Amino acid sequence: MTAKIYPVIMAGGSGTRFWPLSRKDRPKQFLPLAGDEPLLAATVSRLPPLARAKETFVVCGPAHAAAARRMLPKLPEQNFIVEPCARNTAPCVGLAALHVARRDPRGIMAMLPADHHIARPGAFRDAIAAAAELAERGAIATIGIKPSRPETGYGYLKLGPRLAARGRKGKGPAHKVERFVEKPDLVTAARYLADGGYLWNSGIFAFRADVILEEIRRAMPVLGEQLDAIDAAFGKPSYKRTLSRIFPECPSISIDYGVMEKSKRIAVVPADFGWSDVGSFAALPDVRPTDRLGNVAEGDAVVVDAHNAIVIARGGRPVAVVGIDDVVVVDAGDAVLVCRRDRAQDVRQAVEELTRRGRDEVL
Repeated sequence: MTAKIYPVIMAGGSGTRFWPLSRKDRPKQFLPLAGDEPLLAATVSRLPPLARAKETFVVCGPAHAAAARRMLPKLPEQNFIVEPCARNTAPCVGLAALHVARRDPRGIMAMLPADHHIARPGAFRDAIAAAAELAERGAIATIGIKPSRPETGYGYLKLGPRLAARGRKGKGPAHKVERFVEKPDLVTAARYLADGGYLWNSGIFAFRADVILEEIRRAMPVLGEQLDAIDAAFGKPSYKRTLSRIFPECPSISIDYGVMEKSKRIAVVPADFGWSDVGSFAALPDVRPTDRLGNVAEGDAVVVDAHNAIVIARGGRPVAVVGIDDVVVVDAGDAVLVCRRDRAQDVRQAVEELTRRGRDEVL
């Protein structure tokens, strides 16, 4: 492969499902949820030697730009792309593609969420390299994760025909994507697992900058025109003003819905590198050590006669859980969360209620 890889890390999420640890000024990707490093820093750390810091971009909002720069001092200042506001991943990808295309029109973008955990970085880099080979040939390549359970919280990719391997006879590991499948119910997810022809959609993509801009213009012509207007202002004194005027008007839609589901160029590389999207507190036992009863305890936490409990004490005081299974208890000092583990996805509802009550001091 001769084309250069430009990782683009999407770091604009709010991470409300990790309240009260996550806050507006310290969202999920800035927290050390799966190890000693914050998730964003870990995402950058696992890239070399596949890509260097000077080719790595981070997309974030204005509220988090300074913190991201402090966390990632090796990245050049111009590699931080600041969105005026959050407009979901399709405008995010398009704006990043403009920046990469200015540097290298045929450069391969590896779009990476900032808040995922990867247990085996070497296998991850191998998968990205395989996806980049497909991208160099004009495909939009995604990384599909081999399912290990009937998961209802992920989207799925239905595998199509296998693709020819580059420079070799026969078929390689990659497949065409027959279709994107939304988050299924448990019965459907179990059928997908038994079928063997479906992969989890990781949200990790590789494509050339010129290819994704072409696909955006085809599938989302309004966004394409908006990106063209922003691109025309690049390098001019009016750039920031133009971006601030146009970007908030861009359609707020994911790249999956806006482009991927409509494209005929999608391919997938099946992979297994210990992936977790760390989607809620319930995922922490997948990325952290547990005791013999499946409990995760952090800080001055005491767990007695309980199974599969997650207890995090960061408030400077002991937190004890006795005889309660499958519970999440988080003490952040100024706020406490208690919920059933199977309701961890609903923590955002607490944030919504606190917002309604005007409790900005704990948000």
